[in-house]
Amino acid sequence: MSALAEIDLPHARVVGDLPRCPFDQHADAFRQRVDGVENDVALGIGHTGRRLVEQQHLRGEPERNRDLCHALAPGATLAVLGRNGVGKTTLLATLMGHTTQHGGSIRFRGAELGGLPAYRRAALGLALVPQEREIFRSLTVEENLIVGERAGRWTLARVYDFFPALAARRRNRGDQLSGGEQQMLAIARALMGNPALLMMDEPLEGLAPVIVDAVLAGLDRLKREDALALLLVEQNARLALEFTERAIVLDRGAIVFSGASRELLAAPERLGALLGVGRKAG
Repeated sequence: MSALAEIDLPHARVVGDLPRCPFDQHADAFRQRVDGVENDVALGIGHTGRRLVEQQHLRGEPERNRDLCHALAPGATLAVLGRNGVGKTTLLATLMGHTTQHGGSIRFRGAELGGLPAYRRAALGLALVPQEREIFRSLTVEENLIVGERAGRWTLARVYDFFPALAARRRNRGDQLSGGEQQMLAIARALMGNPALLMMDEPLEGLAPVIVDAVLAGLDRLKREDALALLLVEQNARLALEFTERAIVLDRGAIVFSGASRELLAAPERLGALLGVGRKAG
């Protein structure tokens, strides 16, 4: 049985005592029944002792994601943590098809994604909320939502129920929204594509505390009411860990921690060391 999504990174440099997890051996452990239908794992990222994937970052400099070994079941939540520049955004961009993949294999729901453009990956069930939000500023809130609409459980009515602030502003253009409202719109637009895996790149960045609370309330409700796998990249490590069940920490494109989020919450000194907090420059 194949995992729903896989990244295979050969010639990986093993960091610490991370377990090896070839998908053919471990995928069965992550099968779940959601709404009466048996589903494969929503995300698997693994290393097999060989390096396979190397890509160019969107800005053009070469970067690598390696030593990645994780599986995410439907409805599960994963925080991706690390200092700036360690490969978090590159990981999401690679999954979504926004990097140049020079080799290797990325599979989703049994289909090979290598070479597929982003819109084809979206049709398969992947969705990305980018760090820059990238809403259409000249379109209204409702037009922004409709433009990404796909048939499924997420409709305008359900999105407005989740984010009432958007319902009140449905006739306003994107450039008339606050930063928090734009972030809600970016998340809602991704949901309108009815994805199986929702990836969010620093959705809380630059938001006022009251807006952070509103966004987190919507995400928490999403986590409770929808069998959607969530992958969260966030600089505010404590908020990310409080929201998610499991976490990985990246350093130079490699996983240096993989485990329960509560494990890092209970060990702030370890978390600080993993994130390089307090390290002297140079």
